[in-house]
Amino acid sequence: MTRIGGDLVVETLRALGADTVFGLPGQHALGLFEALRRAPDVRVVSSRVENNLAFAADGFARARLTASPDGPVPVTPMIVSTGPGALLTLASLQESRAASVPVLGISSQIPVAGLGGGRHGYLHELPDQQASFRDVVKSVHVVRTASQIPTALREAWTTAATAPYGPVWVEIPQDVLLAPVALPPLSAVAASPAPLEPLPELVAEAARLLAGASNPVILAGGGALRSGSRAELIALAEALRAPVVSTFGGKGVFPWDHELSARSWAEDWHTTELLADADVLLVLGSGLGELSSNYREFAPRGRVIQVEADLGKLESNYPALGIHADVRLFLRALEVPVRAADGRAEATVSTLLARVESRLDSQDLAVERRLLADLRAAVPDGAQTFWDMTIAAYWAWSAWPPDGAPIHTAQGAGGLGYGLPGALGAAASGVPTLAVSGDGGAMYGLAELATARQHGLDVTWLVIDDGGYGILREYLTDAFGSTTATELARPDFVALAESFGISAVLSTLDTVGADVAKALRRRGPSVVVLPAVLKMFAPTHLG
Repeated sequence: MTRIGGDLVVETLRALGADTVFGLPGQHALGLFEALRRAPDVRVVSSRVENNLAFAADGFARARLTASPDGPVPVTPMIVSTGPGALLTLASLQESRAASVPVLGISSQIPVAGLGGGRHGYLHELPDQQASFRDVVKSVHVVRTASQIPTALREAWTTAATAPYGPVWVEIPQDVLLAPVALPPLSAVAASPAPLEPLPELVAEAARLLAGASNPVILAGGGALRSGSRAELIALAEALRAPVVSTFGGKGVFPWDHELSARSWAEDWHTTELLADADVLLVLGSGLGELSSNYREFAPRGRVIQVEADLGKLESNYPALGIHADVRLFLRALEVPVRAADGRAEATVSTLLARVESRLDSQDLAVERRLLADLRAAVPDGAQTFWDMTIAAYWAWSAWPPDGAPIHTAQGAGGLGYGLPGALGAAASGVPTLAVSGDGGAMYGLAELATARQHGLDVTWLVIDDGGYGILREYLTDAFGSTTATELARPDFVALAESFGISAVLSTLDTVGADVAKALRRRGPSVVVLPAVLKMFAPTHLG
């Protein structure tokens, strides 16, 4: 057997730690897929559309990060072909970048002679394919010879696994992938991401401010979750007696029912005021962007300490003591005196949650609240959940108790179509998953029912059918009194799923909990369709 460039790619990925590759073949990528065929210890998970393939790779990485926060960073390879195939991954890679998910995108390229711009007449040719990816991923690497393959992949892997995690992109020309290689087989390629340690003087200043605070509050974001800092965060909150608010991206980093957990009602004015009232607000792994700041309504009245692995996010929205560091390493370096529990923080949290509850009670939201409760009761501990950009997901951002059943959403970049392919990727990692989509978002991923069936993945897909883009219907109606282009023709989802050989059921609001629970107990893919029109809770501001 003659080893080719594709073999060198697969050997390098295996040496770096990959055991699963998400791939969709293309003409220029034949050398990669022949190499995967020759590698029985590397699993290939396919897809039907490249953007869904990238979402699946994202879901696989998130599931492994969640299941093993102390393990190696689960950089997840994804292989696509040149031009149209590559470009279809962009929106998905934007989500991975926004949510700090380590995906290694590998694309074939036209032959080396055609690189460098111009129009050479190759199929799928772009004048500068890598330019499309530069501002989406963390780094772009272009290989021109076989000897460059191991180092380029190692550098890309290292970048993806360095805090803040994120997607990277490697391009390898068709002729390099197909050409025989003289390099010996590789088995000892290792990536060593540098730890992002905080500067000790800044840690000391943060400790001084927190020790002197009379009303400290902690806001824990996605960076805290990605760093695996749950134990350290609990210890700090209990030492400071500080309430902890989780951003939507940080859900799960702090125990939902802990006496200091102010949960994640980021779009509630009472929560916004809790953060603003802190004399020292410690922001861990959040850029205090649009959602975390309640659409810029948040206005801190005390000092802000912001710990963030993404240098560009430091003080990008609010003045702060900015500390560029991995959250977990910062928390391990931070030393604060332990305060005696006097009940004030617990009372603050209790009062806040009671106010949130009262606000919801004042609106006609029994259907939505019951649905979330029924779904959470249906999902067993150990399963993971993936949510599309749909009204139920907007509720879940705030209301879903994540302990035992982690939640993953596309709110980083906010694109439609994430739920099913993300869940398929997680299921490929070995965990049962629930995907939740609206009928609008579901149409983005219908082809992946074939993927679920082909690979026998343990995914239950709940499609909430309200006849259109429900959240956009609400936004347009609230803003203009009418809607445009939100009402959608859609298929019979039950019949469609059954045509793929997948078990499906038409549910009701009264039976959906039991239907989802039953589906999750069944091996392989299942679909539950719920015809229901949901609505959002109304934003409420004090005064």
